[in-house]
Amino acid sequence: MAMAEGERTECAEPPRDEPPADGSLKRAEELKTQANDYFKAKDYENAIKFYSQAIELHPTNAIYYGNRSLAYLRTECYGYGTSRLCPAPHSRACWTACGGGASNQPSSLLPPPPQILVQVKDILSKLSTLVETTLKETEKMTVCGDTHGQFYDLLNIFELNGLPSETNPYLFNGDFVDRGSFSVEVILTLFGFKLLYPDHFHLLRGNHETDNMNQIYGFEGEVKAKYTAQMFELFSEVFEWLPLAQCINGKVLIMHGGLFSEDGITLDDIRKIERNRQPPDSGPMCDLLWSDPQPQNGRSVSKRGVSCQFGPDVTKAFLEENDLDYIIRSHEVKNEGYEVAHGGRCVTVFSAPNYCDQMGNKASYIHLRGSDLRPQFHQFTAVPHPNVKPMAYASTLLQLGMM
Repeated sequence: MAMAEGERTECAEPPRDEPPADGSLKRAEELKTQANDYFKAKDYENAIKFYSQAIELHPTNAIYYGNRSLAYLRTECYGYGTSRLCPAPHSRACWTACGGGASNQPSSLLPPPPQILVQVKDILSKLSTLVETTLKETEKMTVCGDTHGQFYDLLNIFELNGLPSETNPYLFNGDFVDRGSFSVEVILTLFGFKLLYPDHFHLLRGNHETDNMNQIYGFEGEVKAKYTAQMFELFSEVFEWLPLAQCINGKVLIMHGGLFSEDGITLDDIRKIERNRQPPDSGPMCDLLWSDPQPQNGRSVSKRGVSCQFGPDVTKAFLEENDLDYIIRSHEVKNEGYEVAHGGRCVTVFSAPNYCDQMGNKASYIHLRGSDLRPQFHQFTAVPHPNVKPMAYASTLLQLGMM
C-alpha cells in the first residue's frame, strides 16, 4: 500500500533549448526591474520600452510578456495588450499560458474568451463527476493546489515544472479565482490549456468556483471590470460543470476540500452527484468542496461554519471501504506549501505562495508517478507581480476589513 509520506525536493528548472547566457539573463532581469519601476511611476511608455529590451535578451520568459501587456493596456493600446503577450517558440502552450497570442502567431489558434468558455463548458459537461485516470508505470502527473488569482505565481509553476503537454500532464485542484486580482488571467490560462490538452490537463471545482464566494472575494467584480456582467454569468455556468473529484489508478482520490459528514460514502456515491448547480449547504457535494481534516478522531463542527472537520479514523475507514491508499486535498494555506496528516493518508497541497501578499508561506506542487504513486513535493516561493493589490475587486466591506 502506497502511504503518502512522500519526498521533498527543491524545484529545478526543466531543460531548455539554447538558454540565454548568464550575462544576458542578468541584464534582462535588470531591465525588467527598471521597467517595473517605470510601471509603478505610471510611466508606461518607458515601462514598455524596457520590458521589450528584456524580451530581446530572454525571449522565452513569459513574465516579461505579461508585464509588457499590462503596460500596453494602461496606455489603452488594447490590441497590443492582447496580441503581444507571448513568444512563438513555445507555440500553442506558451501562447495560452500568457493569455493571448504573439503577433507572429495565427490569431485563430484559440478563440476569444467567450468562445473559450463555451467550448470548455462543452468538454466539462461530458465528464463524470468523478474523473478516473490511469497513469502508466513510466508516466508522471503534477498536482497543484489553490492558485487564487496569483497569475504570476502560476506562470512560475510552468517555468519551474514545464508547460503542460501530453507528456507533462497537470491537475489543478480548485480555487483558481478570488482574492488575487489576476483571477481572469489565471482561469483563462487554465481553460485554454484544457482546450489544448483535454485528456492531459485536469481541473476540479473548489469552494471558490461558486457564485456566493465570487460575489464577496473579488472574481465577480473583476470579470465585470474587465469584461461584462454577462461574461460572469457564463463563467458561473462553466464552473458548475467542473468535476468534484479525480481518482488516480484507483488508489489516490483527489478533491478540493475533504471527506464526508457521514460514514458509508462510496466512490459510486460521488459518481452519482448531480454537480451542475450551486453547491448545497450540506451533503456530499458540500463536503467535497468545504471539509477539513483535524488531528483528533471523529468529526467536529467546522471552523468555517459549513461542512465538518474529519479525523484520522474517518479517513482510515473511508479509504478501507473504497480500497484507496490516501487522499490529496487543498483548501488550506500551509506554511511549507503542503502537509501530510492522518498517518500519511491525508495530504494537503497549496500552490499560492505568500498568499494574499501577506502570509509569507511557501507553496508546492506534487509529482505522482504511476510506478508507485508516492507523492514527491516540490516547494517554491512567490515571484513579483504588478502593483495591483489582492482583493482589489472584492466586496467593499471586505476591503475595509469589516467582514
